Amino acid sequence: MPKVTETELPATSQLHGYVNANDFMDCFVVNADMPARRAAEIITDFPGWARFLLVIRRIVTAPFGLSNDGPVADDKLGPFPVDQETDEEIIAGFNDRHLNFRVCVRSVEGQIFLATWVHPHNWGGKLYLNVILPAHIMIARNALARVAAA
Repeated sequence: MPKVTETELPATSQLHGYVNANDFMDCFVVNADMPARRAAEIITDFPGWARFLLVIRRIVTAPFGLSNDGPVADDKLGPFPVDQETDEEIIAGFNDRHLNFRVCVRSVEGQIFLATWVHPHNWGGKLYLNVILPAHIMIARNALARVAAA
């Protein structure tokens, strides 16, 4: 199994421009040499167990009016509209009622970084983040393992 490690997102990432005090951000890295877009496509091609968790999320959050498919966009990675893209980095995500979030995939010198930034708007956003965090970490680590295996 490829070694997925928690790390700091490189300081040159554009994702840092989103971050404010008290926001959540995590980052994981794995050794893999591929373009950021290709890695992001693998990451958002969720395995069956992760798709099942997303179905549960859809059912639980539907009464609260939270987005499940993200806004309409010409360029999406899974449900996430692409916000920024360079040769080394792609950032996707959207702003929702309870929080804003972006996922960043960065390819640098044979490593793929996967970072997630979340800015909760209210107590509901903070609660949601805390509830989904264990699943988020499992999905992120699995995603990078799949990138390394590709």
